[in-house]
Amino acid sequence: MLLHFRLIFDIKLSDSELNPMTLPALLFAFLLALLYGAVYHLVRNGGFWRLILYFVLSVVGFAIGHFMGLWRGWVFIPIGSLNLGMSSLGSLIILIFGDWLSRIESSRESKV
Repeated sequence: MLLHFRLIFDIKLSDSELNPMTLPALLFAFLLALLYGAVYHLVRNGGFWRLILYFVLSVVGFAIGHFMGLWRGWVFIPIGSLNLGMSSLGSLIILIFGDWLSRIESSRESKV
């Protein structure tokens, strides 16, 4: 049970445990981020430009989540050198926030 907890919630992260991101890890992270953007597009609907927006937001959020986890030492569901949990959380937060911002409509009438 403790080993399982250690694999999911890697609480202690020393400098010796930090592995550099390899090319396969970067490609896997990029594919996962694109998958998150595609699934979000499937759920929220939209045209081609919304799909591109969700791809960009997802990749940016994935990177922000990963680097935030490295910076703060928060590791949640590590897969090799990829901090999958924090990366996924960052991607989801940025996708929701960016989608919300992109759907705000400005009023054309003057309130004066």
